[in-house]
Amino acid sequence: MSKRILVVDDQENIARILRMMLENQGYETEWAADGAEALRLAKSVDPDLILLDVMLPKIDGFKVCRLLKFDKKYSRIPIVLLTAKSSPLDKQAGREAGADYYLEKPFQPLHLIQVVEQLIALEGVR
Repeated sequence: MSKRILVVDDQENIARILRMMLENQGYETEWAADGAEALRLAKSVDPDLILLDVMLPKIDGFKVCRLLKFDKKYSRIPIVLLTAKSSPLDKQAGREAGADYYLEKPFQPLHLIQVVEQLIALEGVR
């Protein structure tokens, strides 16, 4: 059974590229364009990992991450914050929200795939 990844980005072209990269690696993907939809999908499709942009409409990525990570039902889902926000304060906010990894845009596709594979492997042993 293939693993499912929820891609959350309000820029459809970026989401499409991410989904193609992941699907080429054998992953199933779902897409949410805003924070509210991300929360709804995270709870309904039970993803194995979430790639989460920070700057989102409705609910920002930090809050989405915090809401999922501090809910025992969803805290096991690895979350990668994938964002253009690169200041030390942003990275600290990501850690405080409970993110498993903070990856800045632009990113190297191979690095993203490696991060995804490592976190999914870790999630499988939790």
